[in-house]
Amino acid sequence: MHPVLKLVVQRVALGLLLLLAVSAVIFLGVEALPGDTAQAILGQQATPEALANLREQMGLDQPALTRYFQWLGGVVQGDLGTALTNKADIAQSIGQRLGNTLFLAGCAAAISVPLAILLGLIAARYAGRWPDKLISGVTLTTISLPEFVAAYFVIFLLTQVFPIFQPVAMVFPGMSFWAKLHAVALPVIVLVLVVLAHMMRMTRAAILNVMQSAYIETAELKGLTPMQVVWRHAFPNAIAPVVSVVMLNLAYLVVGVVVVEVVFGYNALGQYLVDHVTKRDVPVVQAVGLIFAAVYIFLNMAADVIAIVANPRLRHPK
Repeated sequence: MHPVLKLVVQRVALGLLLLLAVSAVIFLGVEALPGDTAQAILGQQATPEALANLREQMGLDQPALTRYFQWLGGVVQGDLGTALTNKADIAQSIGQRLGNTLFLAGCAAAISVPLAILLGLIAARYAGRWPDKLISGVTLTTISLPEFVAAYFVIFLLTQVFPIFQPVAMVFPGMSFWAKLHAVALPVIVLVLVVLAHMMRMTRAAILNVMQSAYIETAELKGLTPMQVVWRHAFPNAIAPVVSVVMLNLAYLVVGVVVVEVVFGYNALGQYLVDHVTKRDVPVVQAVGLIFAAVYIFLNMAADVIAIVANPRLRHPK
């Protein structure tokens, strides 16, 4: 088997095993919480008989291992089950919200990825000088802020000081693209601030590392301008680590938006997850957690595969 294909197959197999392990960890984590769904529905004043009857109706009287494998068997067949609290189909509920999460993450990525690469190129071009120090200082300041702090600061600035946007990111079916874009502007700004520094710093570091190569000196001796050297010669050879960190941040934009969605009241997967964690609705928590884990593992796996394919020593073994 070709070395590249062998490594790709290994990464895919490892990703599937990791996803299985994550599903078990999510189940055990929810099981470890005090109380259960029946207690959350009936309240603290419920009688033991009422709790026992409701647990039997929901299947909560079965052993945890049995419930886990029943759920896992359903997932393999494409059935995520029904919510214990309202009997709603989980797949349908997730489908309505997954589009909102992907729209938010996509808007943030469309802004943050090219902006981070551009700022990284500028910082590398003027390394050690004031543009580099200014870009690094501002981006490191934004990444140092917790998400909720950045969110409340953006809300105060753009809804109170400059009343441009609404503090709640309210979206609903039938909205036009531009209306939806205006509604999610604030959470998009927060997510861009959070992920920008990491990608920018990696782009800068990768380019500065390549700039030490002999062919860069040759390009400079040809009379190319410093920015032409960076763009035409340094950046294409620094693309592998940049792509890896971009993939990691894309995964974060999908998986790590829970806090931002809750702060802005955005009706998406993060808000859906938080609502059902408080209700101890295990099937919903498992399903959403598994989707988040699958996205994160898939994008990390894609980053590994791209790094493998981009390695000429693996593509052309001696």
